[in-house]
Amino acid sequence: MGTPRLALHLLLLSSVLLFDALLATPAEGLVRVALKKRPVDDAQLLVALGGNAEAKGHVVALKNYHNAQYHGEIGIGTPPQNFTVIFDTGSSNLWVPSSKCFLSIACYFHASYKAKRSSTYKKNGKMVAIQYGTGAISRYVSQDNVQVGGVVVKNQDFIEATREPSITFMVAKFDGILGLGFKEISKGDVVPVWYNMVSQGLVGSPIFTFWLNRHAGEGQGGEIVFGGIDPNHHNGDHTYVPVTRKGYWQFDMGDVLIGGNSTGLCASRCAAIADSGTSLLSGPTAIITQINEKIGAPGVVSQECKAVVSQYGQRILDLLLKEIEPSKICSLVGLCTPNGTQGVRAGIRSVLDHEVGRSNDVMCHACEMAVVWMTNQLAKNQTQDLIFKYINQLCDRIPSPMGESSVDCSRLASMPDVAFSIGGKQFVLTPEQYILKIGEGDATQCISGFTAMDIPRPRGPLWAL
Repeated sequence: MGTPRLALHLLLLSSVLLFDALLATPAEGLVRVALKKRPVDDAQLLVALGGNAEAKGHVVALKNYHNAQYHGEIGIGTPPQNFTVIFDTGSSNLWVPSSKCFLSIACYFHASYKAKRSSTYKKNGKMVAIQYGTGAISRYVSQDNVQVGGVVVKNQDFIEATREPSITFMVAKFDGILGLGFKEISKGDVVPVWYNMVSQGLVGSPIFTFWLNRHAGEGQGGEIVFGGIDPNHHNGDHTYVPVTRKGYWQFDMGDVLIGGNSTGLCASRCAAIADSGTSLLSGPTAIITQINEKIGAPGVVSQECKAVVSQYGQRILDLLLKEIEPSKICSLVGLCTPNGTQGVRAGIRSVLDHEVGRSNDVMCHACEMAVVWMTNQLAKNQTQDLIFKYINQLCDRIPSPMGESSVDCSRLASMPDVAFSIGGKQFVLTPEQYILKIGEGDATQCISGFTAMDIPRPRGPLWAL
């Protein structure tokens, strides 16, 4: 095995993700997969976004200008039963609804796999469950042939889902998900489809690439190519960065800049994953809040932040002026655990959490954000009054966890660019690229492409791009 490499061209209008998993000796051949593009409504904003495969060479025209759901078709069984799936680099299992899914409403809205109709079906029976950011699926593993872009992956283990409890899956335009992550995060020790494509010699090179078409009315919605790169869909050279952790396609990322100015938290390093299964750019609240302040996105969780500034702001500032290490300040003022670790947990918090524990976590995280913001302002030689005024403004812009924020469409021209530092290069997104437009004419709504996700150290801070 060679060292995995990942290259990405971070443009929201025309993006190419290159994943090089050197898993086996290359064979001849490219597998080209066309992608469909679906319109989106408010309910579908809950649904994850991903590139998906369809029959080899099949081209599907865009149905509208929305950039919020990409999917394609695969076949399972002999003869093949067709399913619309998301190709998700943020997971590693293939699953589709089972014909035995009786108790989940979502299953009645989608195609289902019927084992009795396939001559190549083999029973496995292992029980598994997968938790996604927007819902969960569960049930048992089966084995059958899987057709992807004109090639057939033989004896592929996959999940027949008999439970899809989330409303996300009910309103989704896709039937299932085909994971393209590492086997290290595969549930049930199932070998992922991509690994078997390589080991069975179905691709010419152990590389797969995405092209997502962001322009309305310009032919197909995009494509995924297994086994190579289509030069027609990128300009210039790719930027390569090493995969730092097998599981997701994770790599090290540097500073995030707003209008050319550092946001501070990732100046030394942040982790990031290239995730084709999510429709928004998610990152640390401390940075997302700074972006929200600059683009005028409303905040809905601000009281804890303002309480920290009011009660502890002066002491935090004094410690920074004394050049105390920033990572130790929140534990020194008593808002975080003594070892300096974050109190906030990853993901969406359960309503069943104890209120005391929840309050401590939120106050700790608010303190850590205040430290980042104050450090940035001190580096600009701002006065104490201006520092506290600015931080209180940021408190008003803190987003809800994993929630979307709307912005004024008329302000796009005045919004700053946002840049990500990856592999020594800055990938710049303009407002037209990071703002999602829903609807037409006077009914157009603009949604910020950024949402908050806080992953504690040592795994975080982490971005999902």
